[in-house]
Amino acid sequence: MASEFPKHPFLLSVREVEQALGTNVDKGLTSSRAAELQQKYGANELEVGGSIAWYTIFIRQLCNAMILVLFFAMALSFGVADYIEGGVLAAVIVLNVSIGFYQEYGAEKKMDALRALSSPSASVLRDGKTVVIPNAQVVPGDIVNLKMGDTVPADVRLFEAMNLNCDESSLTGEAVPVEKQTSHDILVPGTEKAATSEEEVGIADRINMAYATTVVRKGRGRGIVVATGMQTEVGKIAASTSKKRRKAGRSMNWKKYGKTQPIKGAARRTYDFLGKFLGLTEGTPLQIKLAKLAYLLFFCALLLAVIVFGVNKFVSPLPKEVVIYAISTGIAIIPESLVAVLTISMVVATTVMRKANVVVRDLSALEALGGVTNICSDKTGTLTQGAMIVKNVWLPPSTVYKVSGSTDPSDPYKGTVGDQSQMTDKKRDFDEERTTQAIKFDGVPDEKLNPRSQQEQKKMAPLTPELRMFMLSAALCNLATVRYDDGENAWKTTGEPTEIALQVFAHRYDRNKKVMEAMGWKQVAEFPFDSTIKRMSVVYDIPPGNDADLDPDSSIVFTKGAVERILDLCAYAGVGEAREPMTPELKDKILSQMTDFASLGQRVLAVAYRPWKGKYVPGHSDESDAISAAAENVTGNKSEDAARTAVEKDLSLLGLAGIYDPPRRETSPSIYECSKAGIRVHMLTGDHPETAKAIAKEVGIIPHNTGVLPSGTAETVVMKATDFDKMSEVEIDALPELPLVIARCAPETKSRMVEALRRRNAFMAMTGDGVNDAPSLSRADVGIAMGSGSDVAKSAAKIVLTDDKFNSIVAAIKEGRRMFENIQKFVLHLLSSNVGEVILLIAGLGFQDDTGFSVFPISPLEILWINMVTSSFPAFGLGREKASAEVMRKPPHDKRRGVFTSQILADMMVYGLLMGICTLMTFVIVVYGMYGGHLGHDCNRVYSESCTAVFRARAAVFAELTWLILLSAWEFKDIRRSMFRLNPDDTSRFPLFKDLYENRFLFWAVTIGLFSVFPTVYIPYLNRDVFKHTSISWEWGVVIGMTIVYVLGIEAWKYTKRRLNLLDDHKVVQGTWSQGEEGTKRFYKSMGLGHIKSWLSAGRTESRSKAGSTGGLTPVTTQQRTNSLPPV
Repeated sequence: MASEFPKHPFLLSVREVEQALGTNVDKGLTSSRAAELQQKYGANELEVGGSIAWYTIFIRQLCNAMILVLFFAMALSFGVADYIEGGVLAAVIVLNVSIGFYQEYGAEKKMDALRALSSPSASVLRDGKTVVIPNAQVVPGDIVNLKMGDTVPADVRLFEAMNLNCDESSLTGEAVPVEKQTSHDILVPGTEKAATSEEEVGIADRINMAYATTVVRKGRGRGIVVATGMQTEVGKIAASTSKKRRKAGRSMNWKKYGKTQPIKGAARRTYDFLGKFLGLTEGTPLQIKLAKLAYLLFFCALLLAVIVFGVNKFVSPLPKEVVIYAISTGIAIIPESLVAVLTISMVVATTVMRKANVVVRDLSALEALGGVTNICSDKTGTLTQGAMIVKNVWLPPSTVYKVSGSTDPSDPYKGTVGDQSQMTDKKRDFDEERTTQAIKFDGVPDEKLNPRSQQEQKKMAPLTPELRMFMLSAALCNLATVRYDDGENAWKTTGEPTEIALQVFAHRYDRNKKVMEAMGWKQVAEFPFDSTIKRMSVVYDIPPGNDADLDPDSSIVFTKGAVERILDLCAYAGVGEAREPMTPELKDKILSQMTDFASLGQRVLAVAYRPWKGKYVPGHSDESDAISAAAENVTGNKSEDAARTAVEKDLSLLGLAGIYDPPRRETSPSIYECSKAGIRVHMLTGDHPETAKAIAKEVGIIPHNTGVLPSGTAETVVMKATDFDKMSEVEIDALPELPLVIARCAPETKSRMVEALRRRNAFMAMTGDGVNDAPSLSRADVGIAMGSGSDVAKSAAKIVLTDDKFNSIVAAIKEGRRMFENIQKFVLHLLSSNVGEVILLIAGLGFQDDTGFSVFPISPLEILWINMVTSSFPAFGLGREKASAEVMRKPPHDKRRGVFTSQILADMMVYGLLMGICTLMTFVIVVYGMYGGHLGHDCNRVYSESCTAVFRARAAVFAELTWLILLSAWEFKDIRRSMFRLNPDDTSRFPLFKDLYENRFLFWAVTIGLFSVFPTVYIPYLNRDVFKHTSISWEWGVVIGMTIVYVLGIEAWKYTKRRLNLLDDHKVVQGTWSQGEEGTKRFYKSMGLGHIKSWLSAGRTESRSKAGSTGGLTPVTTQQRTNSLPPV
């Protein structure tokens, strides 16, 4: 906001604003003055981060815990002149960094393309002339012209508003456009007192202001720019998303907190800095876990090096061979390819998601989605379509029509209109029944008219005189247009959403405004919608031959508006012979019907008419004089008010229209899917509580019958933001359940909800599309913005949905869970082989040659080859595994344990131990069984005849270790089921090949890897001089035998886990109400929306027989049944 104002501009008169900014409403700014103000205030742009610089992305890739550890290992290798090993490690680092950089840089370029789609301009007054300039050049003091369809370029104090309505849903969350006025006498909401300070009136109630990024839906206006860029209301919200909040206890204020506080604060700040730099305190659960793993492995490597030095008696100086052995042991425990495998797997996943209209800006967000326990979603445009539709129509005395089956609010031929008393529950796809002929709407040639007879198969409710008159009024007392665009093969609408809904309803019977006016209906006067009286009226001349049996020598008044305001003007209700006087009893009945519609989340409008005595002729009569004054006078003086009063009286009520913003058709199934996956969906909206509650029931966020819930829960399931904001953190934490619906929600409320969920150890995703969603998007664990939303929201989010569909969120969560499962699989694959290698090398310290130095059972280059080449491609294949059938039946994973669950840790140790023992046995059998245990001389460095036993044993160990690692990739396709029957429902006798070939990348990676052993063992020079092994013959028998032992060992361990139900995951318990943690400190229960079969235990056919006794349902305790919810 410009600093020149004594108080907020909405409290000032236009003259005061004009003087404060040195502008003129008739001439605007001069070019020189505009240039000065541009220098003073800067460009009219939001500083929302924009594109991230390439070097920032590059540095972020380098500051990765695993990369830092690899840097250290590379430095040691070069330090002891082991250039081959050091060069390989350098290549590993370059590969890891390059892959991560490529993906994140590509995502930012995609975001740049999305930002470039919106580069609006503004119509301003400069030097007394209207010019069009880029939004960035708008400055405070500019006079801006606004018309329907324009995006408001800055915060504007209006001084002219002709039927001006602005859509502020992106800023306030309110779906209904706001009627604007120019007076500075703004009342405090709920009172008759004029506001004197900005704290008394919220943004949504400052109706003489138009805000940056909002859209003009109707009318036109002019105003003075009072704030640009980051000083606008949108800019303030954008600033709050990037504002860093200091954690508690970091203050250096000794006066307030004591003399020791500076020391404590400095220590904690240092801890925060180091934790952030090392990746130990910030990031997703997987990022933090992998960082901790990297440093743990690093210290293990140091410990192993100390053990190697100790076995060699800490001789000084340390021989190069001892140092190389220590480095090799350290390298063996570090999964060099883990970062590359993880990054490439995520790149593949993000590519798939991009094709599904999901742009992943941060790779870590995709993994994080798998652990989401709660989704906090905006309503307008996210759960709903962001467009209004007529859902119900009530006609006196008691007829109710219902629109059903509509999937597109703009398409009048989607869905039907039926008398509710005669409607059945049968659903039909009327879209398939539509005629192939074109339909006439605005701008479509007459020869393309779609005759009414061709639409009879829709079985619409009959067009009664009452319904005919209702639609005539709805169509003509309306400024919206609806037309069919042949070029785009889509319906196009313009105007205010409520009027569009009424116009579409009239189109359902081909009685739209264009058709009616083509039949001779001629408008002679209009009284625009006024927010103070909440109604609009028009006067039309009645044409001859009209189908409403009206006198063609007369005119007629049509009025629509708020129910209470229209009823006060009505003397009758009904049409023709059915018309009856408006009695108190009838009025109560109408208000009761209004309440019924409102309870369904509908905005209710009343439609009325009045036959005019005689034809409108200016100055012909008193009534005509009133109309004439209204038609000719546009200044809002007393003459117009008198004319309006004369016209809007003695009306006859035609009926009520229930209009609402319908849910997207995919929303309800998506929320149902979330429930089955143990994910709670919260709706945070700016709408009225009854509207929010009705939509929440319709999509399945809350049960239809909240009375079945415990009393404490039922009271808080739906809350107003004012009630929620009044509560302290202690009171919020004491609630048995956090509310599922918060109405009249402000940005601060959303942020408080995110923090409340975080205190309950939930891992939440926040979805939204408006500027008002940006603060909570940035504070949530995973921010998900809509592609059609504001740049502020998209910049604050980690994921952007380009199609704005809620089901894309569920698809992203499913992909995140698939990724998490696959990450577990390839982490197990890589680390179990590392454990096996370390066991082999540590045991190898006991094998000492003639020089007294330990002999490598496997050489350093062999280790790097296995870790980088042999393991990598099968790990990539595991990352491409399809989602299991149970992936959305499992609960969100425990964010504290992340990938490293008890099962993964146990498997890693068991398989690593088994691998280490098998390879060690092979080395012993070859060296001691055939060659008498002779370990030769200096066999770690060069080959000689005395090293034959060691080199042949190394070759056997290398071949065996390669095969064990490759075959374990097939075993880890499922960490519980047998490799020989991955699908327990498959009835074929030997489904092994079919199951393995399903993932073709993994199949060929393993198959080619199995045969790649032979070149590395037999090619001269490569085997002896590079890998430090030689050709083998009879040793293949030992290799094959130990490989069989290893596979049998894995199968035995899997069988033991299944048989004894060891280390199994928790299941989602359906039919229970639960949120947050449950005693065991795990979030694993979900609010049930119906009776759903529990997912079957992996690989256990016996579990299916057990489930058969309970109908396949997860058993529920007595307490759980008490809290169970009925099907929705």
